[in-house]
This record gives sequence, structure tokens and C-alpha cells, in this order.
Amino acid sequence: MILGLFFILSGILIVLFEPFLRAIVALLLLVIGFFLMSMSYYYKKISKRSVDNPYVDFFIRF
Repeated sequence: MILGLFFILSGILIVLFEPFLRAIVALLLLVIGFFLMSMSYYYKKISKRSVDNPYVDFFIRF
């Protein structure tokens, strides 16, 4: 629900203030980047406890 409200408010602000689009896109990219980094860290931490799996090791390394 909060995400839906965020999108609605973002759409209204984009219509009213066109330069605001850059800030929304930048924020979205930052959130996605932080999410991917945190997931990578989490899976690296988990993989140390589990049995060595070369498939998982290959994709988590990058």
C-alpha cells in the first residue's frame, strides 16, 4: 500500500515538476543497488556455512 502511494505521489510530482523525474530515477537506482549489494552479502555469508556448491559460488562471486 505504501509503495502504491509512493508511485501515485511520484506520478503527480512528475506532472507538476518535470525535473523531479531525475530524482525519482536516481532514488530508484540507489535502492535497487543497495538491495542487490545486501542480498549478495547475505548469500555470501550463507554460502560459507553450507556445503561448497560451484554453481552458487560462481554466481555469488560476481
